Amino acid sequence: MADTLLIGHGTVFTLGPSGRVIPNGGVLIEGDTIVDVGPSEALAKRATQVIDARGRLIMPGLICAHHHLYSTFACGIAGEPAHNFVEVLEKLWWKLDRALDLEDVYYSALIPLARCIRSGTTTIIDHHASPNAIAGSLGRIGDAVTEAGIRASLCYEVTDRNGLAGAQAGLDESAAWLERCGSGGMLHGLVGVHAAMTVGEETLKSCVELARKYDTGLHIHVAESNADQEDSLSKYGKRVIARLDDMGGLGPKTLAIHCVHVDDDEIERLAKSGTVVVHNPQSNMNNAVGCAAVPQLLERGIPVCLGTDGMTSNMLEEARASLFIRHHVAEDPATGFGETVQMLFDHNAALATACFGKTLGVLEKGAAADVIVMDYTPFTPATADNAYGHLLFGAAAERVDTTVCAGKVLMREGKLETLDVARFAREALDRTPQTWTRFQAQ
Repeated sequence: MADTLLIGHGTVFTLGPSGRVIPNGGVLIEGDTIVDVGPSEALAKRATQVIDARGRLIMPGLICAHHHLYSTFACGIAGEPAHNFVEVLEKLWWKLDRALDLEDVYYSALIPLARCIRSGTTTIIDHHASPNAIAGSLGRIGDAVTEAGIRASLCYEVTDRNGLAGAQAGLDESAAWLERCGSGGMLHGLVGVHAAMTVGEETLKSCVELARKYDTGLHIHVAESNADQEDSLSKYGKRVIARLDDMGGLGPKTLAIHCVHVDDDEIERLAKSGTVVVHNPQSNMNNAVGCAAVPQLLERGIPVCLGTDGMTSNMLEEARASLFIRHHVAEDPATGFGETVQMLFDHNAALATACFGKTLGVLEKGAAADVIVMDYTPFTPATADNAYGHLLFGAAAERVDTTVCAGKVLMREGKLETLDVARFAREALDRTPQTWTRFQAQ
């Protein structure tokens, strides 16, 4: 009998198309795959190991469609006040990314990766930048991801803002990473582009060609603020999405991040190309750039996913922000729930499944064994009709007890099993004063 792990004796929310709720249910795992989902009593007879959920919620691991692990060392940093989005970039993020060395890259990844595990996020799509430590940077993040045990799609942010040599170094790092993770598994690659406003025609063309060569897509910030559109119109006589479309950069494997300031023609181009849009509500509020017209994007059939832009690793927290900002913008408390559910639980799952070639975001036979136990025992009836209400207004207020990714236990009863966070935090604390000194010297 093969070794099998039962995560059982809990209330199972399978999510996905079937959307079942199974009282006293369980998930049976063999290797990195779910082999059965159903009543715990029946599954227990086939299990060699058991994690007892003790009546609490069992659900699929969560997925983040846009993260910035490198942003970690901004926590507590002293900087000049920024009064618009471009100043946010110039006074904070472009100073921080230039201050990072390769070991900073590694440690700034480990901290949020631990937070991913603690919040039940088992898959992330990350966008990285470290202009003075480009070569090997994705490899160091990949090392951290492998230590943590989650899935990650990584890319390096190609940009002309540090000169053409810097852009070429970014392309070279991207190619090296795509070669490394080309065989599949827990790591994946996209071709990162900072934004249209920081790449010229030749660099953008090179990014598109590289993505085609490796049969992947772009991962690019799009119209996060009007500055992106103003730059594109003044330099190229066209809006950002038109520029990307004309260059061949749109398509179902490309992630267009934010899309806050897009017009009807751009929405039509996104829809026709099948490009994925990623909404990041907490970041948009923090940067005061506005809020994407998610309902209109969804109505046109655009797959809109949910990311955090590095603000958090907790996807239930981000989902609540998505819901509440929609209430606020629409001045209607009846809107936003369905779109939030669709983004986080349907579209994020479809995106991650396409990236990793394994069914993610659902508990069903044959799916990836990415399972979490929330420290949440339903205290009102839980059914397929109200499961998402329990997640956003019940489970979101509680901690994650256990996190399993690809059949490996990463956290059990609130204790991390793959990362020594206390040690990493001490070592990061030894490094960050020098990093901050480089930041302030710019």
